[in-house]
Amino acid sequence: MDIKEPLSEEPRATSHEDPFRAFAEVFDEAKASGIRDPNAMVLSTVGPDGQPSSRVVLLKAFDERGFVFYTNLESRKGRELAGNPKVSLSFFWRDLDRQVVILGTAQPVSDAEADAYFASRARVSQLGAWASKQSRELASRAALLREVAKVEARYLVGSVPRPSHWSGFRVAPHWIEFWAAGKFRLHDRKVFTRSEDGDWSVQRLNP
Repeated sequence: MDIKEPLSEEPRATSHEDPFRAFAEVFDEAKASGIRDPNAMVLSTVGPDGQPSSRVVLLKAFDERGFVFYTNLESRKGRELAGNPKVSLSFFWRDLDRQVVILGTAQPVSDAEADAYFASRARVSQLGAWASKQSRELASRAALLREVAKVEARYLVGSVPRPSHWSGFRVAPHWIEFWAAGKFRLHDRKVFTRSEDGDWSVQRLNP
């Protein structure tokens, strides 16, 4: 079988030599494509027993310092991050046949950053941050709604302050892989690795 023609279009993980410019490019493509929640990413953490756990969270900001998300610090992920800040982030945009995987260390954002983002959230979401004892047993949906009502009554007037148990993390990356699907599973993989002095190197991987 002649496979030259099907392989004539080479997949492209990224053409950039800077990982953050590369991420910005593919992330902009995902947003422009109309994909629902293009900022959805799988966050994987590790518990004290060595058991990994994963869940989908939303990327809220990124720059050369890292990738930011917010959470209840008393949740399972919050507790696991307190014990082990090493994490993995994974983005998969099926419609684009693109994937990005990030390995790094989660660091708390500043109080000012957390306050600013919390203030931008919908009021009901702010109330929910107070009412929900995230990741702990819940007797019923009605019980949760009663807690929301109690918080709402407490803050009938004025803004809702950010709870001390709710904040964000910035994942400072040391390894970022860009993946583009290729025909016959001959995918394109490009990996950026950061050295201890902060410089980035790049290499291709076999699919």
